[in-house]
Amino acid sequence: MPATTAAIWYASDGFDPTKKGINGRRVAGESFLRGFFAHGDVTEFVSLAHTQADHAAFADLAHGMGVTRPLRAVRLDAPQALAPVDVVQYPAPLVSTELWRRAPYGAAAWALCGITHTTATRNVMQALFDLRSAPQMPWDAMICTSRSVQASVRRLMELAEAHLSQRFPGAVLPARPLLPVIPLGVDCAAFQPDPALGEGLRARIGAAPGDLVAVTIARLTPDEKFDPLPLFLAMELAATALRADGTRLHLVFCGQFSEPFWQATYATAAARLMPSCSYHVLDGANADDRKATLSGGDVFVFPIDNLQETFGLAPIEAMAAGLPVIVSDWDGMKDTVTPDVGFRIPTELPRGGLSTYVSHRYLGGTDNYLQYLSQISSMTPLDVRAMAEALGTLARDPALRARMGAAARDRVRRLFDWSAVIPQMQALWGEQAAMLAHARAKGGPAIARRDPGRIPVGPAVDQMFAAYPTRFAPADRRLAATSAPDRPSATETFTLRNYAARRRLLEDPARIETVLAAYAATGANGATEAEIAAATRLPAATIARVSLWLFKYHYLQQVPA
Repeated sequence: MPATTAAIWYASDGFDPTKKGINGRRVAGESFLRGFFAHGDVTEFVSLAHTQADHAAFADLAHGMGVTRPLRAVRLDAPQALAPVDVVQYPAPLVSTELWRRAPYGAAAWALCGITHTTATRNVMQALFDLRSAPQMPWDAMICTSRSVQASVRRLMELAEAHLSQRFPGAVLPARPLLPVIPLGVDCAAFQPDPALGEGLRARIGAAPGDLVAVTIARLTPDEKFDPLPLFLAMELAATALRADGTRLHLVFCGQFSEPFWQATYATAAARLMPSCSYHVLDGANADDRKATLSGGDVFVFPIDNLQETFGLAPIEAMAAGLPVIVSDWDGMKDTVTPDVGFRIPTELPRGGLSTYVSHRYLGGTDNYLQYLSQISSMTPLDVRAMAEALGTLARDPALRARMGAAARDRVRRLFDWSAVIPQMQALWGEQAAMLAHARAKGGPAIARRDPGRIPVGPAVDQMFAAYPTRFAPADRRLAATSAPDRPSATETFTLRNYAARRRLLEDPARIETVLAAYAATGANGATEAEIAAATRLPAATIARVSLWLFKYHYLQQVPA
């Protein structure tokens, strides 16, 4: 019997780095989908999306992966069609919008499962706060990709709960969502080294057989990834210590600069701070350059000092390629990098009180996100000497590099290949489905359907704006067609108004003409909406909305009582 599946909440922004730009979230999202298509134990793949274009993109990726199992598309504005699927996998931390979307169908209609990427943005922090006042249920989940990010999410929820308890004394707060730790995954086979590309890289940068080539693949920005200057300092310290051995160090960055001026900043700093080492930049958007980087390097360096990072996917990819790693002792890398595969370099954060003003300036909008990250990074030291010693140790001991690289490849295959990660996700979805089944069997007001017109963050206009108009449109009034033979048709007026500019139409113009003709057939006495519905066999709500439109543009007039 297949394991529990989940519908994939799909938008290209979360899964398509080619069209939307390379970042960790999109790269991880695309990799997850490929892993799910390859290793998901399911009978069908279900996409949940706003647009047909997104459903088509989901299907294109599936077909490109050779998927032959059925694909099913469900519209986000008709989510009741999810059944019999019980879980929706959301490609980011859970947001209250999705909980309110579910509310009209009942809190046990389906379970939601989000996943952490960065948690440092104001929007994400606000979203996690909002979860505690939204209709989130115990069977909802948010996958935490590391123990560190799990701890940060828990702390945010503790702070939210402390505020709500103080604000509403005696209020009983609901149970939190499930917060399991499940790592991101990779396709190990995709990172098999290419010796020819590796040799080509070493020739291109002038690396001799006994030299050490340190490489990284990352976005090239000190604000959102890592400040390169401590790495430059460590490289120079290591190069100085290795000079007597005749070993030269080379540093290769493969990535894209987030802003063009950083290219000169990096090059100038590299020349000034590590004059004994060569420095090279390859194109992170070029697949051959990425493959060459992991194939020609001796060690992968990833000295993260940034709140933006929550997992660290790039070191996993390097380990899959058989490289030893030198990383900062930071968030997800505390879980992924063990002493047998590399070195974790100690890090520090400013102690309590030293950075509060920075957080508050960001909260209040005085500083933007990049300014916030940059200021915190400037107070986040790594142990430069420890990094230099790790570089020196690996430079002097090719056998150690080989042992660590082999152990790294084995660790990734066992723990981080999608073939190992997808079953963990399906087990979580199964746990959520079991909790749903129990809740449905128990019943009660907690899972009752909510009136969609009374959703507090988006009520119906008749609820929120009842004081605006003279009156509400009565359902029992009689309306008659006006006599204006020389005016444009209803269809022409509809076209003149250019509703198509917003890509949302009240109704098909042909149906509007049908309703108008039905009113015209009743003569001066007119008809009620119910009578027109009976005559046209159209839904009552359709007749009501079309009648308002016709009344607005004076194709109908009210018959005096």
